[in-house]
Amino acid sequence: MKRIVKTDDAPAAVGAYSQATSNGSLLFTAGQIPLTADGDLLDDEPIAAQTEQALYNLDAILDEAGVSSEDILKVTVYLDDIDDFDDMNEAYADYFDDEPPARSAVEVDALPKGVGVEIEAVASLE
Repeated sequence: MKRIVKTDDAPAAVGAYSQATSNGSLLFTAGQIPLTADGDLLDDEPIAAQTEQALYNLDAILDEAGVSSEDILKVTVYLDDIDDFDDMNEAYADYFDDEPPARSAVEVDALPKGVGVEIEAVASLE
């Protein structure tokens, strides 16, 4: 059975999607961009600050689902410029300081609202 996860502590969906969905065992988050819950877009901030905001949004969704970053199994990071990888990775490493999940990081042509990073995750609910 599919369950929708929604929190006011992360930005509302800007399209026809949910912040996260769950089947009771796994949680799938939508990609999180550096947009605050209040609607402030951090697209002009350095990639480290954008990464931190995207991870903050991810945290809010995980919290609403009753899990934490320790329950994340897989993360996908989308960058609009792979040259930003080192700065993104430094901020990311601060978030996942112990036993990080599996991760893919890929460069894409463009991201929503012109941001530099988008991050999605799959977490275990068990």
